[in-house]
Amino acid sequence: MARAYVFPGQGSQAVGMGSDLVDAFPAAREVFQEVDDALGQNLSKLMREGPMEELTLTTNTQPALMAHSIAVVRVLEAEAGLDIANAMFVAGHSLGEYSALCAARAISLADTAKLLRIRGEAMQAAVPVGEGAMAALIGVDLDAAQKAIDAAEGEGVCEIANDNAPGQVVISGEKKRVEAVCAGAKEFGAKIAKLLPVSAPFHSSLMQPAAERMEDALSKAEISAPATALVANVTAKDTVSPSDIRALLVKQVTGRVRWTESVQYMIAQGCDNYVELGSGKVLSGLIKRIDRSATIFNVGAASDIDGFVKG
Repeated sequence: MARAYVFPGQGSQAVGMGSDLVDAFPAAREVFQEVDDALGQNLSKLMREGPMEELTLTTNTQPALMAHSIAVVRVLEAEAGLDIANAMFVAGHSLGEYSALCAARAISLADTAKLLRIRGEAMQAAVPVGEGAMAALIGVDLDAAQKAIDAAEGEGVCEIANDNAPGQVVISGEKKRVEAVCAGAKEFGAKIAKLLPVSAPFHSSLMQPAAERMEDALSKAEISAPATALVANVTAKDTVSPSDIRALLVKQVTGRVRWTESVQYMIAQGCDNYVELGSGKVLSGLIKRIDRSATIFNVGAASDIDGFVKG
């Protein structure tokens, strides 16, 4: 069995996330406290109690999802003898890449929380609220999505942001242009074309100011070689080089999340077992669409721990 641990991105957040872990396991409480201390904010209270509108702000969502994922990792290390180094790969979707690197001990927990807070603030500040948008095109491949973009009327940036799974492509850019693509997408095979409830056009060239801010922040961060190889979003290939990781995290802000290719790469290397650590089951669903034969397990709640140990 060759295993990869994968870490979710934005969209997987929920009020109450991680609360049962905190109630049941000291290791989870320590993670949440360390993140709170690093940020100078009672983020764990917001995660437990909401409101959802505040939790969904990208500056909160990004460190919150990471904290939940790392709490799961630390609980599994304490209760099940988990050693990430025994995995073939780690990978994460967008901000989940930071969770993967923290889990693989390439970046400290406190530094990861601080980097994600800067990332969230920088991404939100890059484009005024209401001027950017993202949309999901369901039922199309990359080629059809690009044709829909090219055919849409009007000026402005619109780019493919995420290749999530066969038949699920996310576009990002200036709101009017994204809306125009959605309006014509069914002509190119899209079954659904809908705007996503996000506050900025992530993973598009409009995020260049955020990339520059992250380049500065990452240049000051201590990054070590991860305990196991990271499959990076923007290359869909693996690396353990700290200098490469630093550069890839900068490129990731404006670059496409090549999730389909990343999973296909892991499959090609012989990986057949995937464990999603953290909130929700989004990545598990995507991986199942990419490879129906893959074995997938989720660990996000206290009730999942025993199943993982026995599995």
